[in-house]
Amino acid sequence: MKEQKKAKLFSLKYWFVDFVRVTGAIPTYLWYRPKIVYESKSAKKKIRGGALLMCNHNCFYDPIYLMIAVWYRRHHFIINKQFLETKARWFLEHVLCIPIDIENTGFQTMKTINDHLTSGEIVSIFPEGHINDGSGEMRQFKSGMVLMAMRAKVPIVPVYIRAHEPRFSRLKIVIGEAVDINKQFDSRPSMSDIEKVTEQLFEKESRLKEIAFQLK
Repeated sequence: MKEQKKAKLFSLKYWFVDFVRVTGAIPTYLWYRPKIVYESKSAKKKIRGGALLMCNHNCFYDPIYLMIAVWYRRHHFIINKQFLETKARWFLEHVLCIPIDIENTGFQTMKTINDHLTSGEIVSIFPEGHINDGSGEMRQFKSGMVLMAMRAKVPIVPVYIRAHEPRFSRLKIVIGEAVDINKQFDSRPSMSDIEKVTEQLFEKESRLKEIAFQLK
């Protein structure tokens, strides 16, 4: 894979989200006292350039937890477009959320995501599509993230967040090794190939889950 572009460290375009990140960092870390572990030594390397972060989805606070996990980068979160039909629209737009129609992702949405990734930025996605049912079992992943990573030629970084219970306990997060899915194909992949990769990513996330539940 060719060397990826790197997002700008400072940009007036992102003044609001950077203000929120900086002012909220200390109280957030003091409250959650995160315990972040890594799948391997390779997984511990800081994420440089464009990358697609995938994460399980336990609750509405997961975007905050994911920002804690990868605190040194801005995140563009992919969210259900229905959330922009609420009073939170202004805030969500200013913290870099990308609305998406889960059932029918349009060309313009895919272009926006691709532009961010190829510009060296991080896009974060919850591939279950919805918050899971609270049983601890993950929903099957949607394959759209594979297409996003392939088109932008960026790696997928898996993150697993253990449900924060009880509330006063430490937040537990596991970060896995980056997956370069572009190396898996010599030619244009079929839908069967894409579904197979999606299943492999689900299995990798399941392994991170096992690590997370071994933490004390």
